[in-house]
Amino acid sequence: MIAPGMLVCLSPIVFGVLFGKEALAGMLPGALVSGVQMAISASNTGGAWDNAKKYISSPDNELRAASGVPLDKDQREEAHKASVIGDTIGDPMKDTYGPALNILIKLMAIISVVFAPTVGDPKMGGLLFDRLFSAWAVKDAPPGDSL
Repeated sequence: MIAPGMLVCLSPIVFGVLFGKEALAGMLPGALVSGVQMAISASNTGGAWDNAKKYISSPDNELRAASGVPLDKDQREEAHKASVIGDTIGDPMKDTYGPALNILIKLMAIISVVFAPTVGDPKMGGLLFDRLFSAWAVKDAPPGDSL
């Protein structure tokens, strides 16, 4: 758990220092959009697996195959075994993994705000991109122009 935590904490700092504030401002919406999509997907998927086990375990229902034929006892037992596995995965997905992505998004944004002065500083932010683009701009500038 240390490595994923460090990835979340260090990626805005490293990204901002190497590529600059503009690139960091582009990384944050990407992290937000992908994190929200993954959180919603994980919560819905986990809930579906959890409800499938409740449905299969319920004595009231009559499970049917895709053809519409009711399942026999062996087939019901296989379906129940599969639903237990799905429930084992589904509960943590909907209860921990989905909501934890919210914390990940907020943590990346807060770290970016805290380190904004460092990333915005011309001497620290954009060490790679700013130096690279400024070298290209000077090389391609017309004679007599200076940046």
